[in-house]
Amino acid sequence: MKIICIGRNYADHARELNHPLPEVPVFFMKPESAVIQNNNPFFLPGFSNEVHYETEIVLKIMRLGKNIEKQFAHRYYQEIGVGIDFTARDLQRECIKEGRPWEIAKAFDGSAVLGRFIKKEKLPDPAAIEFQLDLNGQTVQKGNTRDLIFSFETIIAYVSTFITLKTGDLIYTGTPAGVGPVKINDHLVASVEGQVLLDFMVK
Repeated sequence: MKIICIGRNYADHARELNHPLPEVPVFFMKPESAVIQNNNPFFLPGFSNEVHYETEIVLKIMRLGKNIEKQFAHRYYQEIGVGIDFTARDLQRECIKEGRPWEIAKAFDGSAVLGRFIKKEKLPDPAAIEFQLDLNGQTVQKGNTRDLIFSFETIIAYVSTFITLKTGDLIYTGTPAGVGPVKINDHLVASVEGQVLLDFMVK
């Protein structure tokens, strides 16, 4: 299983981090050891003093594909979920400043929290999915996939140009504005179209 993450895919988030808008999808990867499932807690790593949540719609790839044409990309996923791309923001800033890869800031153990999945045909509009994150009972992120810079189909077509997609692979599709830090005992609840798919604690 591969975890493919799309960066800077909502204009408001790119602006809040003072990043330019991308002309093509920006993607990076996380290892399988990054995944946390079943609402298990996320443990703050000792190597960072500024770990941020980034709430994202997640696609689960359901068939093998390489060089997928955009018009056929919708055939490669049937379920969507929600996840948190945890980022060691202090390490990321350092990596960007020095021109180094981001893996230590993005791909560490437990950095890809994953909620339940639902069939896309059960969504009111698969092209305009509303999702949000509540932190300790307060809504901190709200997004809608109609605001994506690059659509699900564009992402799948682009990524598959470089990397063969396989059944079970996960694509984190980007986060809207509102990212921020977490601390011990924080309670995070993520929902899609009003349905809670992820509910966990920070330890």
